[in-house]
Amino acid sequence: MAVLRRRRGLDFWPGFVDALAALLMVMIFVILIFTIGQFVLSDAVSGRDRAISRLNADLAEIARQLSLATDAKTQAEAQMAELSASLAQSQEKERTLAIDLSASEDARLAAEEESARLVNDIAALQRLKAELEVEAARLAVALDTSETSLTAEKEVSAQSIAQMELLNRQLAAVRTQLEELNNALDAAKAAAADKDLKIEELGKELNIALAQRTRELARYRSEFFGRLRAVLDKRDDIQIVGDRFVFSSEVLFDSASADVSEAGKAQLAQLASTLKTLAKDIPDDLPWVLQVDGHTDRRPINTERYPSNWELSTARAVAIVKFLRNAGIPPARLAATGYGEYHPLDPGNSAEAYARNRRIELKLTSP
Repeated sequence: MAVLRRRRGLDFWPGFVDALAALLMVMIFVILIFTIGQFVLSDAVSGRDRAISRLNADLAEIARQLSLATDAKTQAEAQMAELSASLAQSQEKERTLAIDLSASEDARLAAEEESARLVNDIAALQRLKAELEVEAARLAVALDTSETSLTAEKEVSAQSIAQMELLNRQLAAVRTQLEELNNALDAAKAAAADKDLKIEELGKELNIALAQRTRELARYRSEFFGRLRAVLDKRDDIQIVGDRFVFSSEVLFDSASADVSEAGKAQLAQLASTLKTLAKDIPDDLPWVLQVDGHTDRRPINTERYPSNWELSTARAVAIVKFLRNAGIPPARLAATGYGEYHPLDPGNSAEAYARNRRIELKLTSP
């Protein structure tokens, strides 16, 4: 009973699975071998088909060339037949000509004798003709020369007369034009002399007027500077240099600024009052302008508002011009210029030199 129970406990399923797996692997291997063989066979068949296609193309080309050769051979045979027929006809014609030639030999000899006689006659006639042609040409040349000479003489005579008449008319016209030009030249010279005299007189008058205006402007400039000197009471920071009235920048502006200080406004108010009083005495037709020039020292400046000394010097000159305009000075009588550090009074590098070069110059001048 125990033995029977052990026999029933045996399990065949793993072995069956292993066998089935082995069989499946064998089948897969066989299928893979079949696929590879199929691929190789297909490639071989394709190569064979391509080879057969090439051979068929070669055979077609050979057949075409053979057909061409056959056609050429046929044409050659036809041409040979035609040539043979032509040769036979030529031989027949040659025999006929030989017979005719023997029959006409006597006639040829007679004809040659007659021809020789005729040639001699023709040669004699040609010599006579040549002589007659030479004589006729000589006579024709002589006749043409005579006619040409006569015609040329007639034409030359008529042309000479016509040219003489034309030249006489042209000469008379040229003489008339020359007389007119001489008269016009004399008139132009007289007018030029009058104009030169008038220009010289006008130049003298203009120079006199300019000199008078210059003296008047110089007189008013001297009066302007004199009044300013009296108003400003000979301050040490204000001086006269030539025809310019020089303010130290510290009198009017703070350092690195173009805003007029309170002390500077007081100085400029006195300047404006003096200028307005003087302007009343200056004639309206006398051109004048108060030029305000800004100068700095050589120390560089680079701010957002003033990237260089040019901007700073120009801004200071413009600020003074605006102040004077607001004080009642006509804008047409004001001008502003900035020179930066490029026109120093003192080329030194000391603090005193820098202070002298930082300045505002006023100049009463003509525009």
